[in-house]
Amino acid sequence: MKMRHYVQFEVRGTDQETTEIVIASLSAFGFNGFEEKEHLLLATGQDGEVEVEEAAIWLKEQQISFTHTQIAEQNWNALWESNFSPVVVDDFAGVRAHFHPPNPAVMYDLLITPKMSFGTGHHATTRQMISMMRDLPVAGARVFDFGTGTGVLALLAAKMGAAAVEAIDNDDWSINNAAENFAANDCGQIFLHLADNLEGIAPAEIVLANINKHIILHFLPEIKKLVKPGGCLLLSGLLQDDEPDIDAGFAGSDFTKIKVSELSGWIAMLFSRNNG
Repeated sequence: MKMRHYVQFEVRGTDQETTEIVIASLSAFGFNGFEEKEHLLLATGQDGEVEVEEAAIWLKEQQISFTHTQIAEQNWNALWESNFSPVVVDDFAGVRAHFHPPNPAVMYDLLITPKMSFGTGHHATTRQMISMMRDLPVAGARVFDFGTGTGVLALLAAKMGAAAVEAIDNDDWSINNAAENFAANDCGQIFLHLADNLEGIAPAEIVLANINKHIILHFLPEIKKLVKPGGCLLLSGLLQDDEPDIDAGFAGSDFTKIKVSELSGWIAMLFSRNNG
């Protein structure tokens, strides 16, 4: 099997507002893994699927200091293990790696080996999705997770008692990672498959999409159809400035915006679909 390589940009010396702009822009250039540290942003994407030259030109135009390197697949886990610390979302859920002890102080203890997939709970978008899921009627519901990444949200839904969980991603690395995470948590009942569109997806009472504004808006007509009347749609991967564009996508529809949360410049938006 051919070894994968990944491109990692190290962006230094940016404030929070600039960091948010950089993440949004690098996402558009194909980067899908981000780790924020003090005055440092690590942005990672698979070699051949990221627009390295275009990203570098954009960063130079913005006069932002950066370097970039290649990372071999075999080194990725060691890199994560050296930086990965447990995430605790109130007393509701904890996200940890296999080398951390279980957390008895949370309702749901989630075991994740992140590898290259996005969604460990460290990023503000994932934390908000987890936090807002606490108040959703997940038990007994059908849940669909669009862009599952590590599978952490699908995994949480399963542990919360969802009657059925379907999760998709368009990256085979994420699918393999999510499958490993489901097995490690004894949640093999989640229906997981590789897909780059929403064809054949059954409607659900709860739809989750933690991706980005461009993908959400592109698929929004199909996403809305997948939410059963009376059901909930929870969106993130969004910056505060994205809210008006998302609102515009729901104008005149049978959806009502219920709640918006904000953390570090990122938002999560909860909508409900009206009955009838």
